[in-house]
Amino acid sequence: MGIYKTLPEEIQEVDIIIAGGGTTGCILASRVAEADPRLSILLIEHGPDNQGISAVTHPLLWRANLLPRKRTAIYYMGKNESQLAHRGIPVVAGGLLGGGSSVSLSMYMRPQSVDYDAWNVEGWSADDLRPFMNKIETYYGDGMKEDHGQDGPIEVSSGPYRQLEVEGDFISAMNQVGYPETTDLQDLHSNNGVSHCLKYVSPDGKRQDVAQVYLHPRLQDDKHGNLHVLLESQVTKILIDGETKQAVGVEYRTTPSIMKNNTSDTTRKVKANKLVVLSCGALGNPGILERSGVGDPKVLGKARVPVVAAVPGVGHGYQDHQLISCHYKANISKEETSDNAFIDPPHSIEKLVASNDRILGWNGVDTSSKIRPTEAEVDALGHDFRNAWDRDYKNAPERPLATITLSTGLLANPSTFPQGSYISLGFHNSYPYSRGHVHITGPNPEDPLDFTTGYLTDDHEIDLKTHVWGYKKQREVARQMKVYQGEVEGQKPKFPPGSKAAIAEPIQDGSESCIEYSAEDDVAISDWIRKNVTTCWHGLGTCKMAPRDGESMGVVDKSLNVYGVKGLKVADLSIAPGNVSSGTLNTALTIGEKAASIIIQELGLA
Repeated sequence: MGIYKTLPEEIQEVDIIIAGGGTTGCILASRVAEADPRLSILLIEHGPDNQGISAVTHPLLWRANLLPRKRTAIYYMGKNESQLAHRGIPVVAGGLLGGGSSVSLSMYMRPQSVDYDAWNVEGWSADDLRPFMNKIETYYGDGMKEDHGQDGPIEVSSGPYRQLEVEGDFISAMNQVGYPETTDLQDLHSNNGVSHCLKYVSPDGKRQDVAQVYLHPRLQDDKHGNLHVLLESQVTKILIDGETKQAVGVEYRTTPSIMKNNTSDTTRKVKANKLVVLSCGALGNPGILERSGVGDPKVLGKARVPVVAAVPGVGHGYQDHQLISCHYKANISKEETSDNAFIDPPHSIEKLVASNDRILGWNGVDTSSKIRPTEAEVDALGHDFRNAWDRDYKNAPERPLATITLSTGLLANPSTFPQGSYISLGFHNSYPYSRGHVHITGPNPEDPLDFTTGYLTDDHEIDLKTHVWGYKKQREVARQMKVYQGEVEGQKPKFPPGSKAAIAEPIQDGSESCIEYSAEDDVAISDWIRKNVTTCWHGLGTCKMAPRDGESMGVVDKSLNVYGVKGLKVADLSIAPGNVSSGTLNTALTIGEKAASIIIQELGLA
């Protein structure tokens, strides 16, 4: 099996190097190797293998992958931002083979057709991408057969466990506030409704990450001897010939967190005869490109890096869905929630794993939604919001403004809450207007990144107003639920004395009375949002697929070629020219399949 922690001496050059063994990188390596096993391919991954890690295999344990001291995650620390109550937001990325597909919630959420059509890139419309979306999956859910894949490598199912009572309670509550149940909210068109949520989980409860279902089978089948994977190695820059502007290889080193047990920190080089593909994510790619001399000349000048290719869009236009999580007391047993594994860790986890409890195949999330405000609610949000709505949403009925998701258990660290049972409602905006950036500050990998999330910085505060609306909406949903037992102390806005919004009483006997909010209450909600909004781990857009001009700020063309450099492509969520109204894992998978198809055709293998 060609998987190493130290590259064998005989491997000094290969045909193709893929820098980054995340969601897209694993698909690329697997599909291209499958197209021509004679091609020598090297996939370089920052972190460890993902095999044999319980928190990867079992969806219930997903939170364990994201702990700061775990080698399964990479933390990018944002700078303190005044509009976020002077907080810096830590953004987590997958730090092991399989990337985000190995550590995420594994929710099956697909964009709307209009999302891809809005990219306005030849070959990347929804009709162009649907075959790749379907190629990914074997779908076990409801809906029209033609809307989903039937024989792909990734199984999409409900898994072996669902909290049906709480799931039905949430759907009923959403109905009460105006959102009907939808058979298939992931058919690329259905909108303004709520539905049962499937997962990237097999029917027997195993996570369907790309390393397990794409890569490892090819490493183990004795048919792909030229497919190599180098683990625990950080690509630091792309090697580019100064005269021809041709990418000829990469420079890499042992991942610094591994060096504690390895005294050698030697930088190494490996050559690529045909192609280098950069796939280190929206926060990883810009630094590698800029250290290689590809980027905005002003940024490169400040960082003391000679310009190889002037591409001002590198690191520009960072986007992320902005998440607010609201937590409520619930009258269910803790054993019926996703916090089950954390009742008495690590003993509770060991007990569940030893008994192969079917709850291990559950992520705690059984329902989701795509929602829009009413016209009256749009008006209540003010003139500026109305203008944005009329421009971007009113005549685009398939575009949701936001998502509310139910977690039967905490979308937070259970150890920071009093003993008890909880549900969480997560709210995120579908198409944030705010933008951030990520750039290097010096020529070395150790130099700190200049990373600003940009959350809530848009003109006219449309993102903030969206969250104010969303906070009120999810609160009404919670109150409608039968399991609702009240709010958690310290987990809500500090409403002014005498406010009618201070207490969210349960709805009794189907009453439809809504909480009344004053202008002062809206200020309190806005303040709370600034102090609590955080990442949805959906970063994208820092190496956009768009024209190179100053207005579009593109970094790659429709074939994913980096402007100004030959033989270099970028393939992952960083290339997305616009956001998508869903979790981004499906888009990362789709980009992987599409990128593989592009490369296979360019190599004359299709």
